[in-house]
Amino acid sequence: MTVVETDRIDMAMADSDNERILDAMFEALERMPVPEGYRVEIVEGSVYMSPQRDTYWEIIRRIVRALEDRFGMSAKVTSDVRIDFPGQLNGLCPDVAKFRDGAVRNGEGRWGHQDVEFIAEVISKGTAVNDYGPKKTAYARAEVPVYLVADPYVGKCHVYTQPKDGDYVIETTVAFGGSVDLTTTPLGLTLDTADFPRD
Repeated sequence: MTVVETDRIDMAMADSDNERILDAMFEALERMPVPEGYRVEIVEGSVYMSPQRDTYWEIIRRIVRALEDRFGMSAKVTSDVRIDFPGQLNGLCPDVAKFRDGAVRNGEGRWGHQDVEFIAEVISKGTAVNDYGPKKTAYARAEVPVYLVADPYVGKCHVYTQPKDGDYVIETTVAFGGSVDLTTTPLGLTLDTADFPRD
């Protein structure tokens, strides 16, 4: 019992240390001249900036619209908002994040990864390795039930479900133009990708 309690204390202290470091890093980034139209996030302690493109935004908009059609305009859906995830220094800003009903911000005014039901990332050439690698791992470790990666370069969506032991058990691939069946997930919807543009 003592070992378990010590482990919990160590984990809480590590999370607290990570949060303080991430806060300092984001504060420093806010003082820097980040070019307009760029998105900034911290993945495993490294800062990444990626440009926002028309194709990128069109896909995000269609995903958000599908969520609003299903859950209404009051649904807690964000885009490009910092959420701290498990792992070493993961201050991630998902392209789309949907939170469960009843989710509230913490004392620092941020959403908790424990309340995330769905994340979508749209691939950028320079950061694709993060979306398929460390971000996917962070989302699985946080037990995000549904993680969707839309890749306009190859015209496919990859959907990851059933997180377990830091990975996703099921991966489904759907070519743009098809329907992504999310009816058996907390979203309970079908996402039409017919109008997803390609790069």
